[in-house]
Amino acid sequence: MSVIPGPPVRDDGGLHDIAAAGGLHAYQLRLHAEYGPVVRFQLPGTDSAVSVADPVLLEATARINKRPEKLFEFLAPLCEAGNLQTLPADEHAPLRRALLSVLAGRRSHEAHFAGFAALAGDLSDRWAARAGDGPVELQKDLSALSLRMICQYALGGDVNDPDEVVTAFEVVLSEYLGRLYQPAEPGTEEQGRKRAQDALDYLREVVNGVIASAEPDGNDLVAALVAAGMSPARVRDTVLMIMLAAHHTTGVAVSWTLYLLSRHPGEAERVAAEVDQVLAGRAAPEYADLKRLAYLQMALKESMRLYPPGPYGARESTEDLVLAGYEIPAGTTIFYPFCAVHMNPRYWPDPEAFVPGRFAPAEVAGRPRYAYIPFGLGPRSCEGASLAMVEAELVLAILLKRFRFEPVSGHDVVPVERFVLWAADDIHMNLTARR
Repeated sequence: MSVIPGPPVRDDGGLHDIAAAGGLHAYQLRLHAEYGPVVRFQLPGTDSAVSVADPVLLEATARINKRPEKLFEFLAPLCEAGNLQTLPADEHAPLRRALLSVLAGRRSHEAHFAGFAALAGDLSDRWAARAGDGPVELQKDLSALSLRMICQYALGGDVNDPDEVVTAFEVVLSEYLGRLYQPAEPGTEEQGRKRAQDALDYLREVVNGVIASAEPDGNDLVAALVAAGMSPARVRDTVLMIMLAAHHTTGVAVSWTLYLLSRHPGEAERVAAEVDQVLAGRAAPEYADLKRLAYLQMALKESMRLYPPGPYGARESTEDLVLAGYEIPAGTTIFYPFCAVHMNPRYWPDPEAFVPGRFAPAEVAGRPRYAYIPFGLGPRSCEGASLAMVEAELVLAILLKRFRFEPVSGHDVVPVERFVLWAADDIHMNLTARR
C-alpha cells in the first residue's frame, strides 16, 4: 500500500485535508488530478483506502459484494433487522433480486406513472400560482416532490396522512443524516434524538400497517419482499431504506439539470422543442412517450455526469487485487469517486463542459462501460436506478413544457455534500410561462 501514490499521512486521519478541500467530493477531484487514477488516502472510519477513478481499472472491482461496515454505521439505527447497507453477500443477493423484480420492471413503472404525473402536475400548478412572488427554490420543492413520489410508490394508497409521513421522514433525515454535517446545538442533543426516535417509531408503525393490510397484488414492493421470504422487520426496514435512498436523489438530479439548462439556453431550447413535439398539446407525457424524449434524457444524463446525486460509493476487497500494477490487499476499502470518474479527460474531452450530445448512442458505444456510474456498479449498485430515471424524465418533461427557467442574478450555486450532492444555498430560479 505504501508504494501507491497519495498525500502525506496525517495524525487526524485526513480530516483536515478533507475539510480544507471543501469536502470529500472536492478532495477526491484534487487527489486524482494530482496523483493519477489510483490514489492511497486516509478516509475516516477505515484503516486503509484506495480511490480508483479509471473506468477500465474499475472492471477488476465490479464483482465485489461487500461494503465497509464502519462507513455505513450511521444508518444502523434505522434498521432493526441488520444494517441493510452492509448485509453479507448471501443475505443481500436474494434481497437484491426481489427489489429488482419490482423497481426495475416496466409493469411497476407504468402502474405508478399516472400518480407520479399528478404529483408533478400539482407542483407545476403551485409554481404557476405564485408567479411574480419571486424565485423558486428548486432543491427544496423538488426534494419534497421526490419524497412524495417514493412514499406513494413504496406505501401505496394505504397512508391516511401522507403529509405527516413526509414530515416524520424529514425529522429522521435531519437527525440521523444531518448531524453528519452539522452538529446539534449544545444542550439540544437529547431532545433531537427523542424527536427523531418518535418520528422513526411512527414511520415503522405506518409501514407495518401497510404490510399487514397489503393484498397479494396491491403493493408490488411489499409483495415481492414477502414472497422472497423476508421477515416482517426486514420488509419494513427495506421499505424505509428505499424511501431514504430515493428521498433527495431524484429531486436533486432534476434540480441540477434545470440549473444547467438555464445556463445553456441553446440546449434548453432544444430540449423544450423536443418536449413540445412529443407532448403536442398535452401537459404531461404518457409512459410510452419517454423513449421519444431522447435529447431530454441526454441532458439529464449529462447533468448527472457533472453533478452525480450520490457523489461516491465504497466497497471492501474480499481478496487480494492488482490495480495498475499496485497490490491491493484483502480488507482494503475501495473508494469510488463518481465525479472524478466522470471528469476523467481521457474519456470525457473538455470534461467540465455541459454537452448532452456525449450521450448519443454512438458516443456511448465508444466509452468503457464504467466511464459513467451515477448509480454505482456491480452487485451493490442502486436497484432503483431505472425507476429514478423514469421519475426524473417525467418531472422534467412536465416542467419544461410549462416554464422557462432563468438563474437569479447574484445567487451563487455552490455544490456541497449533504448525503447527496447538494447546493449550499439551494438553487434559486426565476420562472416564466412558456407559450
